Amino acid sequence: MTLPSPRLPRKSANHSNSNLLAKLNSSDTGENSSTPPASPPIYRRVVSREENPNVFSRLTHGTNVGCEPMPDRGVIHPFQGKLSNKSPLLCTRTAEGHCQAVLSICATDTNLFSASKDRTVKVWDLVTGVEIQSLDRHPNNVVAVKYSAESGLVFTASSAYVKVWDLRQSPTRCIKTLSSSGWPASGSQANTTSTRSLQLPHGETLINDIALSSQSSSVLYAAAGNQVRIWDVRKFSSTGKLSGGHQAAVMCLAVGPSPPPASGLPASGRVEFVVTGSKDHYVKVFEVRDAATGVLSPRFNLDPPHYDGVQCLSLSGSSLVSGSRDACIKLWDIDQGEQVLSLSNAHRDWICGLAHLPHGRVVVSGCRGGMLHLWSTETWEAVGEIRAHSASVNAIAFNSSNIFTASNDNTVNFWRLRSNVDISPESGEQY
Repeated sequence: MTLPSPRLPRKSANHSNSNLLAKLNSSDTGENSSTPPASPPIYRRVVSREENPNVFSRLTHGTNVGCEPMPDRGVIHPFQGKLSNKSPLLCTRTAEGHCQAVLSICATDTNLFSASKDRTVKVWDLVTGVEIQSLDRHPNNVVAVKYSAESGLVFTASSAYVKVWDLRQSPTRCIKTLSSSGWPASGSQANTTSTRSLQLPHGETLINDIALSSQSSSVLYAAAGNQVRIWDVRKFSSTGKLSGGHQAAVMCLAVGPSPPPASGLPASGRVEFVVTGSKDHYVKVFEVRDAATGVLSPRFNLDPPHYDGVQCLSLSGSSLVSGSRDACIKLWDIDQGEQVLSLSNAHRDWICGLAHLPHGRVVVSGCRGGMLHLWSTETWEAVGEIRAHSASVNAIAFNSSNIFTASNDNTVNFWRLRSNVDISPESGEQY
């Protein structure tokens, strides 16, 4: 008779956070850049394979990584947790239905769009509180979603492609796919697959963010590599590029109208700001004129740079806010191309989401630690903080009545600002 092998007890790991933080102190970006200053000491945590996917991608090349989309439709249900009465934000509802992290969101007063690592974009009805459709078969993680109410088109970025979906058709279908190299393809011929694709085709570059023009619903910007491609979505043609010497990938975009034109300037002379934030720690500001074509250079290279990669941007008028992996928030005046202030250690982790609320007097920031902070734009003092999720806050959006936060915990939370939040400490004004 053969006896079973003895089973030895497993020794527990007893690694100190301080040792891990020391090892990771300067390796988060993965970029080799000599110009930016060295990173100051800030709070760090271990980078998971989801947040630093390069090694994981090589090990799993050719496999179908991650879960398949959930078969049942998602539901928006009342928030079940408990919040302190001192919390500046009140969580009212939670959207559940994705089976992996939610990376990007956008919202109207009637619909919410959520993009996820599960390779889907879900469309939610905010009135009935249910998922009404799922835009699927993306090649990889869906990193950005934008909706144009004027055209009824949804734009979703995944891998090296932007898929264009027409919500006016029933059922909704992908009508075009725009590639990072500048070539459009019809929806039926585009890169559509039932399995996850981890390898980019030759000549293509990963798209990290997209943005719609503030002047026209017919212009789309797509950040691919260290440049931004301009698309005319009426003709589905690439018309130009924003290229200004970024030394690493552009990770985020912000778009907004420039100051009103001088008297007598024709309408065709209108320009808008397009702001780029990069892993090279720099923020650049471009001015794009109506129907601009060709290669455009930045108007401003904003100095001083962040100490680490720029993860998010929010633009309101001439006020630009940038958030970085260095846990710092910078405020810029983009009319003058100058830094107004820098909030060091604004969070205890990477800052991954920023948004100016509609009234313009509060900025909300979210970090990889799951925290939300509120800032008064009059004093730039903190007016509240809250643990919003059990995992990273990846994106922040809003409509006329709610603030939305997307998280690595696979959910989207709905928030309302409490009526007693004091956002102007010096004057005593309240929202």
